[in-house]
Amino acid sequence: MDKEYEYENEGVKRNKKKTKKKKKKNKFLKILVRVILLLIILIVVMVGVLIGYVFNKLSKIDYEAKGLDNVEINEGVENEGYLNVALFGIDARSNEYDQNSGSDTIMIVSLNKKTKEVKMVSVYRDSYLCYEDNKYTKLTDIYRKSGPEKTVSVLNKNLDLDISEYVAINFEVVADVINYVGGIEIDVGKADMQWINGYIQENIKVTGIKSSNIPKAGKQKLDGIQALAYARIRYVGTDINRAERQREVLMKTFDKVKKMNAVQLNGLIDKVLPKVKTTISTSEILGLATGMTQYNITKSEGFPYKWSDYQPAEIYYLAPRNLEENVIQLHQELFGEEEYKVSSSLKKISDNLMTKTGIK
Repeated sequence: MDKEYEYENEGVKRNKKKTKKKKKKNKFLKILVRVILLLIILIVVMVGVLIGYVFNKLSKIDYEAKGLDNVEINEGVENEGYLNVALFGIDARSNEYDQNSGSDTIMIVSLNKKTKEVKMVSVYRDSYLCYEDNKYTKLTDIYRKSGPEKTVSVLNKNLDLDISEYVAINFEVVADVINYVGGIEIDVGKADMQWINGYIQENIKVTGIKSSNIPKAGKQKLDGIQALAYARIRYVGTDINRAERQREVLMKTFDKVKKMNAVQLNGLIDKVLPKVKTTISTSEILGLATGMTQYNITKSEGFPYKWSDYQPAEIYYLAPRNLEENVIQLHQELFGEEEYKVSSSLKKISDNLMTKTGIK
């Protein structure tokens, strides 16, 4: 009897130990679940704050909400897999981008969405292009008279592109960005010295940003105002040389921006975005920004590739020699389309241009 009681007593003790272990295990699981829930809540809050922070930054952009609803694209033209954006460097004396401001710089920036390759093409400001049925004029005058939407349409019609977005920046934006990255190294030519300091003084007057004249030619670090002056020189060489200087300044600046850390980029965003005007939406900019470090500028060139001087009266133009062949080469360079055939609309523009100018 005593043995039976001992066995029962030991069994009760074992059951009590198991119950205690089970309670401890359940308590541990409850704590673990609470910790996990707390972490999830913290992550959600942090993501929400981050998204709010980013959108607050992007809300500072002068966003053209109406977009380019009436932009013209030649029938059958679609540059699939690429984002093509028109970049306008505006000769604006303030942050107001009205159409009375001329466009000193007109570029096409093409991003390969898959490879992240970026290619830039300067379209020469003096280019003689079609803006209406069989009517031709200088590209830079189209922006001044009709604004960005018409200018984008002219680029699409004359180059067989599907641009539907644009970015406009003025003198102050360029100077601010270059100053923020600590300047860029440029080899200033002896011929440039005749004009560059005059542009520097004009830039200082226009932007209110401090700078100084350049004492001599040669390789040297230029601040924002000085680099802007270098890019604006139009009396050394031709419009082609001027466009080359502009692309040089842009590429060297982009290379330095890519190397900036998150804190530095944040400061740059605060300084520059309020002075930028664009049709690219906040969500699109956010998507593009996430791949910033992967972007690589692989090509920089000017259009048209073949051209001739054309001056029927007092005004000088740069006329493409066979626009159709120039556009075929453009599509080979930008999109790798070796067997590209131009649209019927562009073919007509090219034929009319040759008839009008006599340049083939």
